[in-house]
Amino acid sequence: MDYKDIITIEPGKRSGKPCIRGMRITVYDILEYLAGGMSEPEILEDFSELTSEDIKACLSFAADRERKLFVVSL
Repeated sequence: MDYKDIITIEPGKRSGKPCIRGMRITVYDILEYLAGGMSEPEILEDFSELTSEDIKACLSFAADRERKLFVVSL
């Protein structure tokens, strides 16, 4: 999945944190909900403006960021 069309970073929005499609919902928010035990359907029910693709983009973004941190540390 190419998250680059979904995850946006704007300096004036949420202190420049990665957000979903320019909204104020951050990647961190979604990852926290998932880590806290919420299922994808529960998140989509609470945030009707999100799609399944948005959640997958958050996971893909986090995985890519983790991979980059690993490469840099080598």
